[in-house]
Amino acid sequence: MAANLNTIRATIESRLATELASSPAIPVVFNNVSYAPTPNSSWVQCLLNFGANEYLSQGLTTNSKNRIVGVIVVNIFTPAGVGSGANYTIGKRIRDLYNRIIVSGVFFDAPIGPEVVGTPAPEGYFQTQVRVTFEFIEEL
Repeated sequence: MAANLNTIRATIESRLATELASSPAIPVVFNNVSYAPTPNSSWVQCLLNFGANEYLSQGLTTNSKNRIVGVIVVNIFTPAGVGSGANYTIGKRIRDLYNRIIVSGVFFDAPIGPEVVGTPAPEGYFQTQVRVTFEFIEEL
């Protein structure tokens, strides 16, 4: 059966939302959702992107497989001017969620980051970014 991209998305996003709802709770913003951050607060933006896919086996629309690949980009925002510790603590929580595991058929690679973003957007925050590539094997 062809993969449902929303199921893959929900697997990835729900894992992050559940983790960051626990103490201390941190707001999470996903693709295409507006958000006005509270000044001097921490928050996370999760952007999910599907990329180029590839054939794993030959065949038409039955008895064949495709590899669906993508990347999770998580921007971590913490108050500016108070050091990087709180930001890196959030980054570790995010890395631990996806670090080389398989969840509901989604294979996660080793995370990259948190890497400091030179010019934070929006301004007034210290921003880092964690990226995780993933793949899902689609059976047709």
